[in-house]
Amino acid sequence: MLEHLLDVVFPRRCAGCGRGAWPFCDACRLQVQPLAPPWCRRCGSPSSGDLATCADCPPRPIHLARAAFRFHGPVRSAVHRLKFSGWRPVAEALGEAMARTWTASVPESDRVRAVTWVPLSRRRAAERGFDQARALALVVSRHLELPALALLARDGDDRSTQARRDRAGRLAAMEGLFHVRTPPPPGVLLVDDVLTTGATTSACAAALVRAGTRHVAVLTAARALTPRPGILRPSVGHADILGRGLASGSVVARGSDPR
Repeated sequence: MLEHLLDVVFPRRCAGCGRGAWPFCDACRLQVQPLAPPWCRRCGSPSSGDLATCADCPPRPIHLARAAFRFHGPVRSAVHRLKFSGWRPVAEALGEAMARTWTASVPESDRVRAVTWVPLSRRRAAERGFDQARALALVVSRHLELPALALLARDGDDRSTQARRDRAGRLAAMEGLFHVRTPPPPGVLLVDDVLTTGATTSACAAALVRAGTRHVAVLTAARALTPRPGILRPSVGHADILGRGLASGSVVARGSDPR
């Protein structure tokens, strides 16, 4: 009842533009770019043909990676609203699309026994009030009917921005930053909001492997990719899923515009 009342007082708006219908208005839905074959079979990066691996693959020991959307336009805005403005229901919308992407595209999905997430540092968790990767992981785990386990902890706080580093610098900055809190299962699905170079998820995967995991897969809401003519193109596949009205998740949190 409280959730319904708050929906009336604070109606959900388009996670892309902040003005139209939830979760994406018609105009934003046309700009959403789901990731689908042909792609790299290991990392899900779009390609002009079927590839076993590609130059965009994240580092080992990640076995494979998938993302629901390209980190672009309305999806980029939605992720920022989730991370920086506390629009927690965005996790419900994106998390369901992530779970659908996983089940539709990964034939060896039965190797995964639990879902975990890339943890925030204590400082950033305190600043934001919640961990967006955990929020996504809980939705994914529910749809995949797998346990969500808090397997990882962050040992430090990388205060300098990763965006200013090259790939090698990102990998070096993440080395040894995570440890495993409890013995992990043999197969783990690691959830995060955006996959860029894979430095952070690779560091998490390395910690899991050291603790005994044999198979680490990565699933993110979005993937940061360089546009390539004829490969990345608009589609409405997952946008239709998002537009049908998903379960509302938690109460809409009010906050400032994304930073």
